[in-house]
Amino acid sequence: MVKRLFVKESSVKDASLILIVTLALSNVLGVFRDHFLAQKIPTDRLDVYFAAFRLPDLIFNILILGSVAAAFVPVYSSYLREKGDRAANDLARSTITIGLTAVVACLIVLFFLMPVLMKALVPSFTPDKMAETVKIGRYLLLSPLFFTVSYFLGGVLNSHKRFLTYSIAPLVYNLSIILGVLLFADTMGIEGAVIGVVVGSFLHMLIQIPTALKVGFRLRISFKFDEGVKRILKLMIPRAIALGTNQILLVVYTAFASAFAGGIAIYTFADNIQTVPSVIFGTSFATAVFPTLAGLSLKVPAEKSQFVALFTKSLRAALFFLVPSTLVVLLLRAQIIRLILGYGFFGWADTKIASATLGFFALSIIAQGLVPLFARSFYAMHNTRTPMNISIFSVLLSIGLGFIFSRISVGIISGVAGLALAFSIGSWVNLILLAYFLKKQVSTDSVDIISFILQISLLSIVMIAAMQVAKDFISEMYDIDRVRFLLLQTVVALVIGAGVYLVGAYLLRIKEVRS
Repeated sequence: MVKRLFVKESSVKDASLILIVTLALSNVLGVFRDHFLAQKIPTDRLDVYFAAFRLPDLIFNILILGSVAAAFVPVYSSYLREKGDRAANDLARSTITIGLTAVVACLIVLFFLMPVLMKALVPSFTPDKMAETVKIGRYLLLSPLFFTVSYFLGGVLNSHKRFLTYSIAPLVYNLSIILGVLLFADTMGIEGAVIGVVVGSFLHMLIQIPTALKVGFRLRISFKFDEGVKRILKLMIPRAIALGTNQILLVVYTAFASAFAGGIAIYTFADNIQTVPSVIFGTSFATAVFPTLAGLSLKVPAEKSQFVALFTKSLRAALFFLVPSTLVVLLLRAQIIRLILGYGFFGWADTKIASATLGFFALSIIAQGLVPLFARSFYAMHNTRTPMNISIFSVLLSIGLGFIFSRISVGIISGVAGLALAFSIGSWVNLILLAYFLKKQVSTDSVDIISFILQISLLSIVMIAAMQVAKDFISEMYDIDRVRFLLLQTVVALVIGAGVYLVGAYLLRIKEVRS
């Protein structure tokens, strides 16, 4: 059974199930990770920890993450289909070698430029805080090396439609960070968490190697700069620019948030929480369907129809979960923040700000969940330029709005909460433009999708009304200032809400509830 799960090629349905379950577990572990970070380390010290990630992540995201999803998987998949395993694996070895070489060169440069760049990234930090951020940032330069190899291995496994090991790797990574915090944070502070990060990134890579060997791939150094590598680079550059703009958004928002005590940590925590539903119910479907979409040609009428059908089915499945998830997070944002973060060093003032920030982030859950599906549909057509242009525009809009919203004070729109609102607006602009331009290239049944959205939106409103009644009932019966009764209120509301939504979907004969 275990051998079958790790080695057998997965169908889109099996892949979706694997990814949903493992991503759910990974995000649950992410919640525990943030819980222990907030409990064990003071919020202003966490500003150092999260700021130190920005520059190493910038290098990895620009050079590697975009090339795997947008360029490597489509080209590698086409090689598998047209030229066979041997040619595809030669291509993979050359791409990994060249990619790793580029990453190492950039990280060496970043090591020496770190003090200068950090002054621009977090200008509001004190000299002592700045020096520690530079030191931690240099330690974290190790993780992009392991992630570079790991994500390319994941691209190989995804192209062979082996998703389980790829999906387990983030679980191991988060577990490593949790253990680092629990074992070392009391004596070593944020350096204990950093140990978990570096070890976790190594294990993220290591766990994928056995399955890669099972599908016939061997890691070897190769600098062959053939047509396949050139195609990957050509597709990668627009995606790298798009991801670069997204990373620049995060860097700029980090600089904005550094002006507020604990602002970077609060923004990051709230962002991590809001990504849970969008990753589980959005990225999972996009990742599962991507290799199949990439293997279809729009020039063949039958394959074009299959492309549209598969995209529409994935879109409906994602929306079925994302619409109610948005309303649930909005309704329970205070309970979520208090239960996950409201312990140890994370005080009441931090909790209030984080709750408002999460509320504004929740507005982007649908958009954040659907953008990967729409963007990867373009990548499957070997078009990375359109998503790049849209991403640049939406990021520039988010930066401009973030500058304004973080500096004004109108109700709860201020500081890091204002940044979250600006981010959500930019996310929706990104999704709307992607949908518009995809519609011009691939015709879909808009009437069916709109009708479906109206159905699940009305059903979600009924669900939220039932959850509110449950919340009020528990708050009248028990003192929800006590953690166990707050947890009871949250669980009861969620169970009732899920029951109302699923039963309602069944009675309305919405096919997603059955599949």
